[in-house]
Amino acid sequence: MTANASPAEPKVDAELAAAHGLKADEYDRILKLIGRAPSFTELGIFSAMWNEHCSYKSSRIHLRKLPTKAPWVIRGPGENAGVIDIGDGDACVFKMESHNHPSFIEPYQGAATGVGGILRDVFTMGARPIACLNLLRFGRPAHPKTRHLVSGVVAGVGGYGNSFGVPTVGGSTEFDASYDGNILVNAMAVGLARADAIFYSAAAGVGNPIVYLGSKTGRDGIHGATMASAAFEADAEEKRPTVQVGDPFSEKLLLEACLELMASGAVIAIQDMGAAGLTSSAVEMGAKGNLGIELDLDAVPCREEGMTAYEMMLSESQERMLMVLKPELEEQAEGIFRKWGLDFAIVGKTTDDLRFVVKHKGEVKADLPIKELGDEAPVYDRPWVPSPKQPVIDPAAVTPPLSNRDALLRLLSTPNLCSKRWVWEQYDHLILGNSVRRPGGDAAVIRVKEGPKGLAVTTDVTARYCAADPVEGGKQAVAEAWRNITVTGAKPLALTDNLNFGNPERPEYMGQFVGCLQGIGEAAAALDFPIVSGNVSLYNETQGAGILPTPAIGGVGVIADVATSATPGFAREGETILLIGETKGWLGQSAYLAEVCGRKEGAPPPVDLAAERKNGDFVRELILSGKVSAAHDLSDGGLAVALSEMALAGGIGAAVSTLPDGPRHAVLFGEDQARCLVTAGEDALTVLAACVDAGISAVTLGVTGGDSLKLPGEAPILLSELRKAHETPLPAFMAGDDSVFPDNS
Repeated sequence: MTANASPAEPKVDAELAAAHGLKADEYDRILKLIGRAPSFTELGIFSAMWNEHCSYKSSRIHLRKLPTKAPWVIRGPGENAGVIDIGDGDACVFKMESHNHPSFIEPYQGAATGVGGILRDVFTMGARPIACLNLLRFGRPAHPKTRHLVSGVVAGVGGYGNSFGVPTVGGSTEFDASYDGNILVNAMAVGLARADAIFYSAAAGVGNPIVYLGSKTGRDGIHGATMASAAFEADAEEKRPTVQVGDPFSEKLLLEACLELMASGAVIAIQDMGAAGLTSSAVEMGAKGNLGIELDLDAVPCREEGMTAYEMMLSESQERMLMVLKPELEEQAEGIFRKWGLDFAIVGKTTDDLRFVVKHKGEVKADLPIKELGDEAPVYDRPWVPSPKQPVIDPAAVTPPLSNRDALLRLLSTPNLCSKRWVWEQYDHLILGNSVRRPGGDAAVIRVKEGPKGLAVTTDVTARYCAADPVEGGKQAVAEAWRNITVTGAKPLALTDNLNFGNPERPEYMGQFVGCLQGIGEAAAALDFPIVSGNVSLYNETQGAGILPTPAIGGVGVIADVATSATPGFAREGETILLIGETKGWLGQSAYLAEVCGRKEGAPPPVDLAAERKNGDFVRELILSGKVSAAHDLSDGGLAVALSEMALAGGIGAAVSTLPDGPRHAVLFGEDQARCLVTAGEDALTVLAACVDAGISAVTLGVTGGDSLKLPGEAPILLSELRKAHETPLPAFMAGDDSVFPDNS
């Protein structure tokens, strides 16, 4: 069977293929694979399946090296989302995805559809979503587009999640000049399912109906995946038509209909129509099941007149699913979807010929080998060069330009360390009633069902570390996510990642990718923290300037009883504050060095994975035994910032009388890893003795209490003064005050 070309369709040649993002050698590969020139629709299918976003052609050989298995992993990478066993017959289903390019072009819809897409990835597996998180990166506050982008993205995240009815419980928002022309919007969703009722995407059985479910198909999002696989040039605004439009209310209906349909026993396989829409969903279902797929586009519900086969196959309209159903339950399945007011249409069938056949108006528009569409996609081992090592900064050689008191107030008011309350208060983080720890801490804690079990979830990455030393930066990103979960009292179980990097065809950027993956893999293995799902987003650059390497990490852990979870803020007055972990005063790549000293340089802090595990396991046991009431990890801004955050979170001051040895500014603001703060009451001496017995570095810093933070040798800082420095900058900036964030990029 040969695909037919309509007289109105353009002639397919190397030039048109290049316009579809296919390189000359890739087009030659297609010609050899099918033995002829492709039809226009076939060219669109190849461009969708072979772009970077769908084929992972630059990253696949490196992703294979990551640890993905553990006794509690039910399903690792390769499905819509990862699945882990959390005990009691329950499974946690989660994943993170990017919607970077669309969100820069149209921030509200780009962010909203990013949330919608990741929610579908989770409930496609048979899980009910219980939480969303995000990781957002914007350009300099001084950049003329930043305020507009922040406003639109935050509104989009909140607008979709709030309307759909799932809490947004955590996230990370930062600013850097490298994101001026290419922001990052990474969305994560977490869901619950029964461990014995997970649904997969591989089609099964010959002659079974393929059913289109959900909303109608329109022209929005055509070439969305292709756009996500290309760098931005000066014409970014012209790509606005490739941004999808979301409808959270339709998605809520789709969720309920899908879960009801799954419970009926009618579903053989299910796939979300995400990137590349009907094309990728149909091809993946057939190829995974070693079956062919035949589609009749005349049956596809469309909301626009005169849509061509090319447009229908590449549309990325939202809130759509593809399923393979048991024929005998077809009528029952249709009744369920009609009840929820959603489209239900049989658009094809499974076949035994391993062909992907697309028909429209009586013509064959595509006839391609289905396995080769995915399996024969190019795989590149791109040239790469390691990032040059940065010099170690001697903390004693750094002269403090400010008093430590003034330095702390300055740090707390910077774009990356100031409170993001303005952001997360626009999200409903309490809906469903199971949010135990709200946004703003190390990790959110969500009650599972009626409890007492809970999940701790977090997202994080320190991109400046990754730029300075990709291997150490990759390790640190995983270690911090592991630490964030640990200080709640939860046991970290698995992670998802969103690997945001520049152009892989440039060896220096590919070197950043390879280095970060090496570090991520080493840390995941050392911490028993396997990667079960993820996303790769490359070509994040504008007119040749790439973003900071930003491998976002989303972590999930489990705690047996949420009542034993530690608070991130001081819980009571009169408790002893203990610093767990060794302090050397590492200032390279620190927020202090950049924001206070004006020096963005040096090697980032090294990550001792054995110390991370030893210290973290020890702190978790302290929390679960009830010996400590509050715990907080040390990261950006070091000890002084962590103390301030605990004081503000608990509304209780502290008097610090003792510090570790070393230059005081380095001890207060250094960003040494594997550290956290805990507070203990009458058990403080017992905790200290346990640290000694375990060979873990610990220092008694002082006592909680009062209405100020007192650092050695400095005048007390009232909590009201700390709060003003921390809480007011972002709302003031978003209200139009450009003076709160001076441009020091």
